[in-house]
Formats: sequence, C-alpha cells, structure tokens
Amino acid sequence: MFRIGLLSDTHGLLRPEALAFLRGSDHIVHAGDICDASILDQLAAIAPLTAVRGNNDVGPWAERLPETCVVDVGGLRLCVLHDIAQLRLDPADGVQAVVTGHSHKPRIAREGGVLYVNPGSCGPRRFTLPVAAAELLVDGGEATARIQELV
Repeated sequence: MFRIGLLSDTHGLLRPEALAFLRGSDHIVHAGDICDASILDQLAAIAPLTAVRGNNDVGPWAERLPETCVVDVGGLRLCVLHDIAQLRLDPADGVQAVVTGHSHKPRIAREGGVLYVNPGSCGPRRFTLPVAAAELLVDGGEATARIQELV
C-alpha cells in the first residue's frame, strides 16, 4: 500500500494537525496557494513532494513551481493543478487521478474512470468550510481517497 498525502490552500499556515496527518506518507502533494516557501521545506522533510503554484503564490520561489504537472507516483498517474477550471488535458488520456485545490471545499468524485480529489483547505479557516486534508491509498494501481477533517 502506497500512501499519498494531499493538501491545498495552506495560505501560509501549516497546522500541526496537518503535519501529524501527513506523517507516514510515501509522497505528499500540495495543490497550491502555499503562500510561504518554508512550508515546502517542512513537507519535503516528511516525504518526497510534488507542489504546484496557486493564484496566491507569488515571488521568485513561487515562479519556480509549475501551474500544472503530471507525475507518476506509487504506480498512479496524477495530474495536479490548483484550479480545476484550468484543467486543459483530457484526464482520460492515462491520468488516473486529478488533485486540485482553490475552492477550499473537500471533494472526492469519480468521473469517467478518473478519481478527482480536492483535499479542501488546511490553512486558515474560510467561512464555515472544514479545515481538512486528504490521502490517496494506492494498491495495485488502484486508488481510493479519504478526506480527513483536522480541527
């Protein structure tokens, strides 16, 4: 079993609860709106990291991050981007999962054989939305997702 920890929209706040949830991950994906480069260092200290730039990520450190990436992790092909409205590829072309952020609303859906996961926001609380992260569990090339409310 391969565990991919998912988070998004930290907005400069990496909560201890998020770090605790991510411990034990084989890989971590941050789907943008990081807002502080030191967060990437903290996550990379736990597990290999894939991160994309969100609309609030600015400055030289953020310019080094891609807006979208496709990566093979744990036998799974993932497409990672911040805002699903900017999805430009056909996920059915070999992509098994799409990880996004931006809305701050946790969501898991399967459409056309592709797993879509938005882990929600694990940074500052926004309105009445939950503070959450997620995980992908990969076994034999098949993935299941789970949302975890943190506080």
